[in-house]
Amino acid sequence: MTAVVPRRSRRPKGLTAHIVLALAVLISVFPFAWTIVMATNTTEDIYKSPPKLTFGSHLLENVRHVLDTIDFFGSMLNTVVVASVTTVLVLFIDSLAAFVFAKFDFPGRKVLFATLVGFMMLPLQLAVLPQFILMSDIGWVGTLKALVLPALANAFGIFWLRQYIENGVPDELLDAARIDGAGFFRQYWNIVLPMIRPALSFLAIYAFVNAWNDYIWPLVVLNDPAHLTLQVALAQLHVGHTTDYSMVMAGVLMASVPLVVVFTIFARGFIAGATEGAVQGS
Repeated sequence: MTAVVPRRSRRPKGLTAHIVLALAVLISVFPFAWTIVMATNTTEDIYKSPPKLTFGSHLLENVRHVLDTIDFFGSMLNTVVVASVTTVLVLFIDSLAAFVFAKFDFPGRKVLFATLVGFMMLPLQLAVLPQFILMSDIGWVGTLKALVLPALANAFGIFWLRQYIENGVPDELLDAARIDGAGFFRQYWNIVLPMIRPALSFLAIYAFVNAWNDYIWPLVVLNDPAHLTLQVALAQLHVGHTTDYSMVMAGVLMASVPLVVVFTIFARGFIAGATEGAVQGS
């Protein structure tokens, strides 16, 4: 007769994990919730000690002040155009370059890739002056095109997709496609892109958020008020020593809504692809 070994309770470990995750969620959500609190109250409420932690009734008033102070929707349209075009082109160019680096052998490949990784370690501010000189030479200073061109060859995007393609796209599948007569772009479009959708979803979020939140480069290269991006326009809400922080937070809250929408759209593909890969690998 076999002895029955009592199963050890896993409830304490599971409870601890849930408590840790709940705390992590609260810490992550708090900045956004605090932004909403400040956007719905007045500046006087923000400076109270202890601060007011409940939602107020001044959101519409603060939003109206934002719309009266800056061209919010015009700046948002400029930012949407720049961020959308940049994201699409980054996905196309970076995935092409990553495919070449991952699956093709050509002279100087290792040197070029090492140089690419080296560029990732350089501060972006170092490129501001050379980029401005280049934009000035081609006559793009003050235009939205000057915001798109420098962001196309994203070193991190190429590195990220190259690693994903190298490990996630079997060489045998590409060899079989070549035997069937598939050329470079046919392999890229019909085989590689469908297999790297989770990586593309992550890169789309990364590229869109970077383009949306970019402040230094638009501030330097844009000189036409009609072409200002949202981050530069929001900076105009800070007026000397009398900044209305409730109005500023209302503008920040309004500017965050498109980011939440984009994250929701692309995060579904990223999570679904990751889950599908886990199920297939189990």
